[in-house]
Formats: sequence, C-alpha cells, structure tokens
Amino acid sequence: MADFAAPLARLIDEFKRLPGIGQKSAQRIAFHVMRASRDEAERLAQTIMDVKDRLRICVQCNNISDAELCQYCTNPDRDQSMVCVVEDPNNIVGVEVTRQFNGVYHVLGGALSPLRGIGPDQLKIKNLIERIGRGEVREVIVATNPTVEGEATAVYLSKLLKPLGMKVTRIAMGVPVGSDLEFADEVTMWKAMEGRREI
Repeated sequence: MADFAAPLARLIDEFKRLPGIGQKSAQRIAFHVMRASRDEAERLAQTIMDVKDRLRICVQCNNISDAELCQYCTNPDRDQSMVCVVEDPNNIVGVEVTRQFNGVYHVLGGALSPLRGIGPDQLKIKNLIERIGRGEVREVIVATNPTVEGEATAVYLSKLLKPLGMKVTRIAMGVPVGSDLEFADEVTMWKAMEGRREI
C-alpha cells in the first residue's frame, strides 16, 4: 500500500471505518476532500457536527428528529390511528418510498435476539404500549425485517398487543418483483405462498 502523508492517512482510515467503504473508496473520498475548497471541507465538517449536536430521538415514536416530535408524529395529515412498527429509523425510508402508507411509525431500536442479549426490555416497546393505552391507535402493522430475530419480534408483539384489543397485522413477504423464482430460497417461497391473494 502507498504511503500517504499522516493527515491524509488518518482521513483514509476514518473513512474506512464507515459501513460499506473499503480501502479504494476511502482513498477516493479522502482525495476528494483534499481537493475540495476550504469552504466545502468546513461545510462537510459542520454538517457532520450538526448531525451529532442537533439530532435526537422523537419522544413518541423513537425516530430520528431535530425536535421533540418527528415530522411524522407532528404531521396533521397522517393517520395517527395506524402505527407501523419498524426495527430501526432507516427502515422508515423503505416504507415511505411506496407512498402507500399514511400512518405514523414506532421504532423499536432493534429486534429480539437472546443470543446477543437483546430482550423485550432492551427494545422501545414501553412507549408503544403507552400510545395504545391512550386509545389513539386502532391498528399496529409490524414491519420488522424478515429474519429470525424480526419474526420472533413480530410474534412477541402480536402476543403482547392482541390481548389489549389491538388489530395487529404483519407486512407481506415473499418473492421480490423482478426476480426469478429459481433463485428464491425456501423461506422466501414459503412466505410468498402463505401471503398469496386472489387476482
């Protein structure tokens, strides 16, 4: 590997720590920053610091926000009676791009994983129960990831919420659009068959 001046080498090392960034990508980004004007570099640095200093967790749904309540919880046009439960804030983007959901969200902060020491107490379930207790919610859509942990979390939430008189639904899963059936694994095909509907 080439030797770089110490400040550039440190910058490359920092970029390599980012998810999905390897040595070559880290070098390209570092050289881009080096070639950028001082104003551009300061703007990038200030933007990173703003993320660290200004962002917080929404007190109602646990989404990332720059205020006490996030943009979904404060939007009067969104259906507050329908709550989509996701594992992490970045999962909201996947639901929002469909433009089909007009409710609000609840972020758990992960999924049940006894092997990693994540039980119900480590997830943000308490304020979901509190929301339901206020009588605002009529349906909870569980949109946890299609993993063993996500499925366990969905089952746990269903067993917890149904006795409260809550309608609990699970997002459909199966073969992605544009893919080939021969490449689908057993669980994906099972979910696709289970979630079939009349056409």
